[in-house]
Amino acid sequence: QVHLVESGGGLVQAGGSLRLSCAASGRTLSSYAVGWFRQAPGKEREFVAAVRWSGGSTSYADSVKGRFTISRDNAKNTVYLQMNSLKPEDTAVYSCAASYGTSWPPAPTRYGYWGQGTQVTVSS
Repeated sequence: QVHLVESGGGLVQAGGSLRLSCAASGRTLSSYAVGWFRQAPGKEREFVAAVRWSGGSTSYADSVKGRFTISRDNAKNTVYLQMNSLKPEDTAVYSCAASYGTSWPPAPTRYGYWGQGTQVTVSS
């Protein structure tokens, strides 16, 4: 069982930055990929970014490439999402999730563990 807790959300002006954290407990993540997803009101949940724990491969949605960076800290069993040049359309609840296995990048349906989410609001 993997337990995930997000933090770091908040209110920021357009053009600003935030760093989200996803702290994992229960198991080490050496055989997992961890992804960030977001869901805005009235919209479907969408993939944002993912990192493969072993090797550090990353994957990004086109909408955040060049603005967001996903990284991991092995010692802290934590994944970060650095978000720069934020736009109002980035406003959403951001959730992290873990996917066990070797498939890369994992399909959204392959994420079996989810955090509770953290709100990010970008004002114009």
